[in-house]
Amino acid sequence: MSRIGKSPLSLPAGVTLAVADGKVVTKGPEGEVSFTLPPGVTINLEEGSATVERRSNSKHDRSCHGMVRSILAANIAGVQKPYSVTLEIVGVGYQSSVRGQQLALKVGFANEIMLDIPEGVTVTTPSATQIQMSGCDKQAVHQMAARTRKVRPPEPYNG
Repeated sequence: MSRIGKSPLSLPAGVTLAVADGKVVTKGPEGEVSFTLPPGVTINLEEGSATVERRSNSKHDRSCHGMVRSILAANIAGVQKPYSVTLEIVGVGYQSSVRGQQLALKVGFANEIMLDIPEGVTVTTPSATQIQMSGCDKQAVHQMAARTRKVRPPEPYNG
C-alpha cells in the first residue's frame, strides 16, 4: 500500500471538499480548485478528514493512489494560503509588464514576447524587473512560472 496515499487528510475549518461525477472540488477562504479524479481511485469523506482509497491493486491504481492524495493536500493548502512564485529578470534593458490577461516580456529579442495568463493565476509586476505570480492551484502557478522562465533561461556560467 502507498505510504503517502494511506495517510488521511485533515480538513481545516473553512475548507470544504466535494466529490461528484469524478470531479473533486476544494473550496476555501482564498478560492476554489478542482481536478478530475482518475478511475480506480475513490475519496471517502468523513467529518473533518478525507482518505484516498484505490479499488484494486492494478499497476495503474497503485500509481494514482499517492498522486491523488498529494494533489488533494496541495489543493487544501492552496485554498487556505495561495501559492506564490517570484521571478527576477536580470539583464540590461530587460523589462516586464502586465497588459490585460497577458504578460509582456522585453528580454533582448527584437520583439516583445506575450504570454497568456491562465485563469486562476494572478500576475503582478511590482517593478520592471520583478514578476510575482500567485494563485490557489499549485500546478497552474508553477506552470506559468516555468513558461515565463523558458522564454529566456538563465545563463548557466555567469548566473
